Parts: sequence; C-alpha cells; structure tokens
Amino acid sequence: MKHLSLVIPMYNESSIIEQTQKTLLTDLDRYFGPDQYEILFVDDGSSDDCAARIVTDETHSVRVIRYEPNHGKGYAVRTGMMEAQGDIIMFTDADLAYGTEVVQRAVRELDARPEVDILTGSRNINKDGYEGYTLIRKIASKVYIKFLGLAGGLKLSDSQCGCKAFRREAAKRIFSRCEVDRFAFDFEAILWAQKFGYRFFEMPVKIINHRESTVHVFSDSFRMIRDVRRMKKRIKKAQVE
Repeated sequence: MKHLSLVIPMYNESSIIEQTQKTLLTDLDRYFGPDQYEILFVDDGSSDDCAARIVTDETHSVRVIRYEPNHGKGYAVRTGMMEAQGDIIMFTDADLAYGTEVVQRAVRELDARPEVDILTGSRNINKDGYEGYTLIRKIASKVYIKFLGLAGGLKLSDSQCGCKAFRREAAKRIFSRCEVDRFAFDFEAILWAQKFGYRFFEMPVKIINHRESTVHVFSDSFRMIRDVRRMKKRIKKAQVE
C-alpha cells in the first residue's frame, strides 16, 4: 500500500507533461522515497498525445488513465480519486501551479493531524497567497470565491484552490457520490464532506507557476452558482449511510 496517491488531471498538456513527470519523480523521490507514492495521470479525452508522453514506471507506480470523449476536470479528478489506493489521495494541476513542496507539506500536515479528514489549500491565509497575480485577476478571484461561498454556505476561505488532499476512506465515500464534471466539482466534494461530517484543515499556499486561467469569471460564476444551488438541494435530500 502506498502512503500517497497523487492524481494529475490533464487535457491537451503535451507541451508540459513530460517536464511535469520528471519534476514529480525527482521531488517525490526526495520527499518520500520511490516506494511510498503513486502518480495517476488522468487524460480527460485529450486531442493531443499527452498520454503517450507519460512514461509508465512500476517502481514509482506511474499510471495513465485515458478515456474519450472529454468530460471535464471534475470527471478526471473523480476518476483518479476512485482508482487511487494510497492512504492519502491528493490532486493538483498538471502545470504544478502550486509547486511540489505543497505535496510534501500536505502529507506532513495530515500525518501530524489524525483528527483531520481533508486538507484544502488556501491562497487567502497568508499575504503572499496571490503573489504574481495581476490586480484584476486577484480581485476577480477573491470576488468569485466569496460569491460562491455565500451561495454554497461554505466557511472555507478558498474553496476553489486546485490542490486538495483526502484520507482514502473520505475520498472514496465523497467521490463515489459526486456527479459534477466541470468547474463546480470542488464545491460538490466539499458539500458532501460537510454532509458526512468530515473535518477540514486549511493550509496556506501560493501559485508559483502562473499561466492563463481557463475560467471565465462572469459566465462561469453564474453557471457555477446555478450548479451549486442544484447541488445543495440534491445533497440536502440525500440519505447517508
């Protein structure tokens, strides 16, 4: 059994994915040792050859999961979370936006806090969380998160951070109930976690690898608000074991 499973959703990432794998193997070997982790690259119906660029490796348990057609990041993360077997299951972006040291810190924090079920990264805890953002993007991101938090009734400071870690039992229970395939999947997972009574810990993070966001603040915000309201109704009515 691996201590860590790292899920990397990817869509048309052929320009960066080889370097991502190289960086992960180098750094995770140093942090944990090669027999303590697995990496699951989940190809979300890409039209490029990013899946073929991954070198599978039994020593490091590098796996590629590929399907067609494209469904969305939420579907990719859910697929990886359900396939993963580690004690701690974490997802982060293919461009390693938050770096790799964040993975080591997440595992260390969960190991030190047995009462915590889910760790979420937050850019809103420390002053440098939005370092490198343009002013407009920083304001838009904060308003976006605040708006969605109010709609969803969530108390987390940064529900949309792209790195979250779960204990295996929590991950399997939550993601087996999730249905949202695109951007609102973070919210759905958090809502289910609250429904089940899981305990959270927020860890300060900052983006160190910046690239253009694929989120369209206004159109996606309204779409997500609609999705969140539907989720709340569905999850509120759901019976839990």
